[in-house]
Amino acid sequence: MNHEVYMHGQILGTHSFLLRDGFPEPDEYSEIKAKYFLPGGETGTAATVLASFGVDTKIDGTHIGTQVAPLLRDFYKDKSVDLSSLYFDPDYEGLMDYVLIAGLVRSPMGVFQALYEPGATKRWNMPKEEDIAGCCVAGIDPYFLEETQAAAELCVKHKKPYVTIDCTHDTYLHQHCAVNVVSKECTGAAQYRGKSMEEIYKLLTASTDGLVIITRGEKEMLYGRKGQPMKRMKPFSVKVRSTLGAGDTFKAGCIYGLLKGMTDESLVRFASACSAIAISRFPLPLNPPTMEEVEKMIAGNA
Repeated sequence: MNHEVYMHGQILGTHSFLLRDGFPEPDEYSEIKAKYFLPGGETGTAATVLASFGVDTKIDGTHIGTQVAPLLRDFYKDKSVDLSSLYFDPDYEGLMDYVLIAGLVRSPMGVFQALYEPGATKRWNMPKEEDIAGCCVAGIDPYFLEETQAAAELCVKHKKPYVTIDCTHDTYLHQHCAVNVVSKECTGAAQYRGKSMEEIYKLLTASTDGLVIITRGEKEMLYGRKGQPMKRMKPFSVKVRSTLGAGDTFKAGCIYGLLKGMTDESLVRFASACSAIAISRFPLPLNPPTMEEVEKMIAGNA
């Protein structure tokens, strides 16, 4: 079965805790206002948002296990997200993280680095060629080494445009992308230290024919293509309730914009509106942006 969108990357269970007040000092007590266990990860959250837009999506990547698999199967059972390519490991709980949230600030915790330690069991899938050949557009998270590279190479082979995130200019994933969304995690990399945003923008755009978008939180987004002057766009202003999933929702907006053939400016604005709605609510998986909300936000700021 073909799907509109295929995504390969992080799919996990997120334990989120919304604090009533600010973060506590060491040895201080903090009251939890709300807590949830819901699908998360860059690919998991993006799939939830795309499902809200009615997009038929297939996801693969992280192995699922005894705690995460039931969560995902129950959550997505009535949504347009196909989990059939995911590998279920009965001897593994599944990848989970724990996130403390207080308005603009969040502190994620997990065991992600342990996945890459010498001798660690590989906890992710090699992408299936038929999944990529059967999609219209793809999204690829840059975390799974040769499996990530294979996903990008299969997209190139089958001429499937893809969105990625936080890839430096010297990577295959960046060089062949349709869209690369770059956050401060990437622009703060060692190879960019001491360089201005204009210099980073030129390095990124010179090495791909794709669209480069640099997000900077509340600051203006920077975007453009090879040989173009750097363009700027202000993010939408909303009251922030939780920033958890903001970047993943922006990625989902880019995938949707690519799927629908939006212009660069329209794609960036659409993705920004998606992200703005996401940060205005908690928990995001139970309240993803709807198309009506995104269109209303864009129209209200035209």
